[in-house]
This record gives sequence, C-alpha cells and structure tokens, in this order.
Amino acid sequence: MPRSVNSVASRARRKKVMKQAKGYFGRRKNVWTVAKNAVEKAMLYAYRDRRNKKRSFRALWITRINAGARMHGMSYSQFMGKLKSNNISLNRKVLADLAMNHPDAFKAIVEKVK
Repeated sequence: MPRSVNSVASRARRKKVMKQAKGYFGRRKNVWTVAKNAVEKAMLYAYRDRRNKKRSFRALWITRINAGARMHGMSYSQFMGKLKSNNISLNRKVLADLAMNHPDAFKAIVEKVK
C-alpha cells in the first residue's frame, strides 16, 4: 500500500509561515528553512516583549509620578504610602496621566494626602 501524505495540509502550513515571513530581508522571506527559523524567533521575541512592555510602562508611570510628587515636596514612596493609608485607590497609569497632563488635579490629590 502506498504511503499517504497530506500534502494539502503541509502546503497550507508552509504557506502560513511564508506569509508571516513577508517583508523580511534576503532569504528569510522566501527560503522555507530560513523563513521558518526567522518566524519562530520573531514569535519568541513577540511573546517576550508583550511582557516586557508591561514592565516598561510601569517604570515610566512610576518615573512620572515621582517627578510630579517631588514638585510638591514628596518622594514617590511617601506619596504612594499616603495614598494607600488614605484609601485612595488610583492606579499608577491614571496617576501618571494626571501628573503629566492635569497638574492641578494631581496637586489636589497631593494636598489631600499630605
């Protein structure tokens, strides 16, 4: 009995990877073995950096809150500690936005917790 191969599925799988490799430089875009490795590596970077992006934004928000708090004579840690003790539950993203774009509102929050 002859060997059965599902060439339709194999071709579809290869086409999917080649489509993902579109726009890559050199052989990475049109040679199967090279493109497969390039796409696999790209997917790993994408997975890793979706998590790193969260870290980076949190660091940015903390920096902005710290700068805003120091303009009113408090450090970041003092400010966050007093927010917690006064049961003000604003997250860092919102606080950073207020510190950057709405300094009057941020000042009101600082005055409330002092």
